[in-house]
Amino acid sequence: MAAPRAAERARHAAHLGHHPGAAGAALRLHGPEHPAAAARRAAAERDPPGGLRPPFRQQDRRLPMASTRQTSFFPAAPSRRALGLGAAALLACAALPLQAQDAGGYPNRMIRIIVPNPAGGTSDVLGRLLARELGEVFKQSVIVENKAGGNGHIGAAFVAKSAPDGYNLLLLDMSVLTIGPSVLPQLGYDPARELTPVAIPAYSPHLLVVRQDLPARNIDELAAYARTSGRPPSFGTPLASISQLAGILLAQDRGFAFNVIGYKGGAQALADLAGGQIDTAMASVLATNPLVHSGKIRAIAVTSAQPFAAAPGVPTVASQIPNFVTGSWQGLMAPSGTPPAVLDKLQSAVRAIVARPDIGKRLQELGSEPSDMNRQQIAAWMQAETARWGKVVRENNVKAE
Repeated sequence: MAAPRAAERARHAAHLGHHPGAAGAALRLHGPEHPAAAARRAAAERDPPGGLRPPFRQQDRRLPMASTRQTSFFPAAPSRRALGLGAAALLACAALPLQAQDAGGYPNRMIRIIVPNPAGGTSDVLGRLLARELGEVFKQSVIVENKAGGNGHIGAAFVAKSAPDGYNLLLLDMSVLTIGPSVLPQLGYDPARELTPVAIPAYSPHLLVVRQDLPARNIDELAAYARTSGRPPSFGTPLASISQLAGILLAQDRGFAFNVIGYKGGAQALADLAGGQIDTAMASVLATNPLVHSGKIRAIAVTSAQPFAAAPGVPTVASQIPNFVTGSWQGLMAPSGTPPAVLDKLQSAVRAIVARPDIGKRLQELGSEPSDMNRQQIAAWMQAETARWGKVVRENNVKAE
């Protein structure tokens, strides 16, 4: 029996790497170890031949089968030059996401378009149209999220405080941003400093409309009626809105004053106008055209610079009052600090979308047309509009509700 047992022990030793410590471990697994063998094994483990270490020791049998050799992963202290190079490498790595966007990696995840008004309004309808088309262009999800309240400033402030990476955008009537600082000084954000333009996908002028039986078919006849009727014509409008400020400028130029009747929204003012309860109003082409076409109210002027396709036959205010242009510019904005390459990519995509004939037809149905202003022109226009309406607010002591 001795010979077979010795052969078996030899096989175990060979299996464990021909190492005396490993063979000793195998022996102990099969029976008592001879005292002399134990002494030789202990000596071999303390000073193994060739500098090798046993793959595991007896007390390590419960550990995973892995080498217990400890290797230092910490090199000698680096030089100052090496530290400087390492810091530069870290900074370069930190800048990679932004550079990737600059290089065309944008967008690589979902984009949100924040509309600061309830669903169903002009901005919401346009926002959903843009979201669908941008999603097709970028091959990414683009969604609309309504954040209404605060006359549009809750949603605007949300985007202004968002990360400047192009994934939170704002679509709104730009008068919210150009009039807001004058009538609501405690906005909590600065539109001019914290938001930057992308594009104006749609512009819709205002229509100056009157009740059907008012004896005025143009601005001069309205001014004459105001002077001879013995009372100023009533003018329905949301307070501190672009329509109120435009009405003030128009009346001042023609030497009369409106009796301003404040409303929560333009739709309520138009309903009362159609019912004959007020004399005049000024609202978007989209909102007024159905009532004009039904014969309930009459359009006497449009506030676009040129005759407007969606209001055929209606004269412009600018034909009688030079440079009088107002309306609703629907602007797409991003947080300030968004990389210029991302802004340019968005601008190019939006302008290509609204230039398509099918989209142009849809915009006309909404009483709008695309604007050809680029980002830099929009920024300059915003600055001029803010100064223009700020002057009207101060001189006429206009107050928000």
